[in-house]
Order: sequence, then structure tokens, then C-alpha cells
Amino acid sequence: MKIGFVSMPLSGHLNPMTALARRLQSRGNEVVFFGVPDVEPFARAAGLDFVPYGEAEYPVGSIDKVYSSVAQLHGFEVVRHSCMDRNPDLTRVAFDYLAEKLAMTGVEALVIDTVHFFIELVPLSMSIPYVHIWNVLHLDFSGATPACLFSCPLDTSPEGLNRNAVNLHKLGAILGPMAEIARSYAERVGLKIDWNDPAATVSKVAVITQTPKEFDFTEIP
Repeated sequence: MKIGFVSMPLSGHLNPMTALARRLQSRGNEVVFFGVPDVEPFARAAGLDFVPYGEAEYPVGSIDKVYSSVAQLHGFEVVRHSCMDRNPDLTRVAFDYLAEKLAMTGVEALVIDTVHFFIELVPLSMSIPYVHIWNVLHLDFSGATPACLFSCPLDTSPEGLNRNAVNLHKLGAILGPMAEIARSYAERVGLKIDWNDPAATVSKVAVITQTPKEFDFTEIP
């Protein structure tokens, strides 16, 4: 099977994604890694084929410059700044070029770094199956448990569930700039998405988190 991989172009995401890609390749699958040019050294070091996109927008060395400001921040501000100020253009560039690259290489399935939010719209528009991989603590968009970005205990009382909902609203706000780009892309390619459902585009094949079972909530109704 020919499997494509798309990851956020950051080492903390690329290292686990290339490790997974290498394992799938070792099992006889043909693997192609897609990304902006700064992803190539990670893919090549793992012995993977690499197909670039966004060379004009993100020439070699761009990612360190674009994300250098994140190193000065702490806590939730890291997430806010990344999602609102840095990631949206990366999302736009992926929407501009990824479909063409997928078609050119003939991949049969795509493995997506979930934090590269909304990129699943590309394979969805092409009827290509995809799997989501959480390379960070996974987020529960259902509201049944606290989103991992907030320091809240598991509380299934009405008050606790309401707190979860409020925090998800805060999260939705910082994803707003990327969501607007995604809505525009979905309209352009003719996708009908229920944007009121946070799980509308989540993979129906598999969602895999690297969070050990022992670190997850155990008493969920």
C-alpha cells in the first residue's frame, strides 16, 4: 500500500511521525512524506521518500525563523500564538498544494498529524482514507473530559461539564483563523461540513494518541 504522511514541520512532531512512517515502511508499505522544505532532512534521515510543497512560501530555513518567537512564550500563550499567528499561513499553503502532490504520487491513504488542524479536508475532498495521529496529549472535543490544555480535574458534575464547555469555546476561538481558511477551502472544493460539530472531520478509520493509557482519565461515563 502507498501511504502518505503529513506533519507539522516541528521536531517534536516530525520525530514520532517519521518513526511511525519508518515502521510502516518496514512492513512492506511504500511511504511518502509530504511537507515544506525544512521537513526533508527528517524524512531523509528516516530513509523515507520526500515530496515538498510550498517551496516559494517556506524556503529552507523558514520554519526556525517563523516559530522562533514561540520560544519566548510559556503555557497557554504558546498555543494561542502558534494557532492564531503562525499556523494559519502553513494551513493555507497546504491547501494550495497538497492535493496536487497527493494526486501526483498516487497515495492510497494518508496519515495526518492531528495538530496540523483541518488538513484532513484535502484527502476528504479526494475520497482518500486518512488516519489522525496525536503527537501531543490528545484533545477531547466532546466536553466529557477536560481538554488537556487546561488544568482541570475530571469532574462529571453539571458544573464540571460546563467548565469543560467554556474551555472548549476558548480553544475554538484560537483555532478561528485556521477554521476560516478551512471553511474557504471546503467551499472551494465542494465539501459540506457541519462546522458546529468539532468531530465532523475526525478520521472515521482511526485516531491514535501517544498518550499512555495510565496517563488518561479512567472513570469516564
